[in-house]
Amino acid sequence: MNLEPTEDQKTVRDAFARFFADRCPINVVRDAEPLGHSPALWARLRETGAPGMGVDEKLGGGGATAIDLLLLMQEAGKVLAPVPLAEHLAATRTLARTAPGRDAAWFGDAVEGDIIAVPALHPAVDGTARLVPGGAVADVVVALDGDQLVAVRSDAPMTAPPNHACAPLADRDVRNGDRIVLADGPDAEALSARMRAEWQLATAGALAGLSARALEIGIAYTQERRQFDRPIAAFQAVQQGLADLVGPIDGTTLLAARAAWADDSGDAAEAARLASMAFLACADVARNTTYRSLHYHGGYGVTLEYDIQLYFRRARGWPLVLGDPDDEYLRLADRLFGPAAPEVTR
Repeated sequence: MNLEPTEDQKTVRDAFARFFADRCPINVVRDAEPLGHSPALWARLRETGAPGMGVDEKLGGGGATAIDLLLLMQEAGKVLAPVPLAEHLAATRTLARTAPGRDAAWFGDAVEGDIIAVPALHPAVDGTARLVPGGAVADVVVALDGDQLVAVRSDAPMTAPPNHACAPLADRDVRNGDRIVLADGPDAEALSARMRAEWQLATAGALAGLSARALEIGIAYTQERRQFDRPIAAFQAVQQGLADLVGPIDGTTLLAARAAWADDSGDAAEAARLASMAFLACADVARNTTYRSLHYHGGYGVTLEYDIQLYFRRARGWPLVLGDPDDEYLRLADRLFGPAAPEVTR
């Protein structure tokens, strides 16, 4: 196992790094609030082929590996790109795995990015998928409804409830509209679980990129802010506080790469376990990194004028789309060790 990117992968990563640096300066993120979506950035992203990268070339996609997609998401995370890219990648890969999905009249449009597809991370309740990530701007929602995995095309509401990360969340009806049944029974549950794991891995990549950039922001600010006639970066406590973040950021980035490698190797069960681990670990490190960077900004850090608050809010809001992290830790424990034995009452 070699998790070092190949030269081709480095080229792709560097190309997207330049793209996001050029097309997504921080004012694009600010202008996209409160909905959290920039149609102009999505249009530019379509031109790169990124929306269809995860789909096989035979189906009109880019044929990218999971590691390729992870590198893409890391660069998107660094700039807080206000587009539902992680969601679209997970949904289009799921559509491509089923004959009904591939045969949908709009499948090619989804691969091209002309329409946006997103996954519901939890089963629908009474025909409604709750707080779908990207659901406020998506044309297609892929959701588990009862024992069926369905793809439903309908009009995007283009409005989201207020939330910490200014994310385009929305409830979506999955029983009305252009509805296609992708799978039934155990196959539907398996496909939904894999879609969720792929969203977790993509989001882990975005959180890893977010953490790396938040650390850079913290370092830059401590070199500028002065106390006692010297930059606060000269004080050992500040130096150590920032240096302590490097290892966790690198470690969780490596864990996400390991999960992507397992996915590319065809080990779906191991990939799902590692995707959950990477998601939880990257979320934890993102919270810690943005907290410390904001802390070293002092009171300025929480003001709207400073960029670090944008990172701080998304580091907390993005993972919560899945729900309470403690619930995911319990699900991961069940995968690793089996369900807990019931408590014995006396």
